Amino acid sequence: MTMPELQFFKTLWGHEGSFAQACERAVAAGFAGIEGPAPADRAQADQWRELLRRHDLRYIAEITTAGSYVPQRDATLTQHLDDLAAKLRASVYLEPEFVTCLGGCDAWPESQSRAFFEGAMTLADEYAVTISFETHRGRSLFTPWVTERLCQELPEMKLTCDFSHWCVVCERLFDAELEGLRRVFDQAFHIHARVGYDQGAQVADPASPLYAQALSQHELWWQRIWKRKLANDEVVTMTPEFGPDGYQAVNPVTGGPIGDLWAMNFWLAGRQRHRFEQFVSQAGFRNAG
Repeated sequence: MTMPELQFFKTLWGHEGSFAQACERAVAAGFAGIEGPAPADRAQADQWRELLRRHDLRYIAEITTAGSYVPQRDATLTQHLDDLAAKLRASVYLEPEFVTCLGGCDAWPESQSRAFFEGAMTLADEYAVTISFETHRGRSLFTPWVTERLCQELPEMKLTCDFSHWCVVCERLFDAELEGLRRVFDQAFHIHARVGYDQGAQVADPASPLYAQALSQHELWWQRIWKRKLANDEVVTMTPEFGPDGYQAVNPVTGGPIGDLWAMNFWLAGRQRHRFEQFVSQAGFRNAG
């Protein structure tokens, strides 16, 4: 019998060094791999592939469609799918474990979002790769209830759950609505572990007692995903994802960042690793090995 496994991935978002340094930091932290967008340049992709193999690291590709983290508002459904196909071609060269996709647009009717996800899953089959769709502001899965309805209509759709986005969209820790999101948790595939609160998608410091309630609420959600995945003998994957670009708190006078992003992500991984071990022990989970 083998113990259930929790794997952490280092995000490239906010990483200021080279890809080689990212790999070295991931290995030193005991992370299983790297998550981030694949380079379009083949020479750079060759370097990435060699470094991943040298360090025995896995890779999760990140893809945004029709824009960066916020989509181009006038992009059509076809443009989103064409962009996804082009980025899938670059991503599969690095043999990713799966793809995290920030797709669609929050301004679309749900019927258009459903058509996007159907088309995206068809592309996933063509490229022989799994796509997991992120719950992200500005994108089709921008609220819990839209996501729940789309999951009901598309039971095969997988989710990369970043609940921090929903906290700020809903302006609350939507704990009272938890039981109404059964399909979201059933279809959760991967976790982006950042802590949001009612007025923002990223607390200034997850270790601060000021944000204990927000951290606790996110941990309840993550634990619910752990329970479902372990019941199905699945590996749990998490990417601690505290990052920059307006998410990180700054000094109001100098504009300089407050806190160290890697320190926050490393701290969160260590805490979740400890909690996971306790959870597995208390729940008595075992995988057949």
